[in-house]
Amino acid sequence: MERVKLDFPAEEVIHRHPLTVRVTDMNYGRHLGHDALVSLLHEARIQAFSALDLPEWDMHGHPSVVADIAVQYQSEARWPDALMIATAVPEPQGKALTIYQRIYQAESQQVVATARINQLLIDLATGRPVEVPEQVKQALSHARCG
Repeated sequence: MERVKLDFPAEEVIHRHPLTVRVTDMNYGRHLGHDALVSLLHEARIQAFSALDLPEWDMHGHPSVVADIAVQYQSEARWPDALMIATAVPEPQGKALTIYQRIYQAESQQVVATARINQLLIDLATGRPVEVPEQVKQALSHARCG
């Protein structure tokens, strides 16, 4: 089996968001479930973009949609672990925002998972992807906190 290998661009971090594993986030193996992990990633991503005045439903006139997601699991998280999610966004190229997120244990810094999300901005009139607006690129550029 070939595993997904994701290189997290630490120099492109725009936001860090603390979250706690809730008991409802646990699966039958008594650790953080995949569905809950995707929800935690989404919460952190919403917080990151909202901090830049870029809500996902209106990024300078365009709503955004997730086109795909890849997750590499590196360790387990359990209730009530305190986690940190770092969100990194390299310089956008073309019509996609490539977003990397790393979930790690807040105290030990042990990585739980790394994810890559490709997010598209959509023209409401046509339903088709558009180029990432310059205002979005500038907001991301100014937010990088390494």
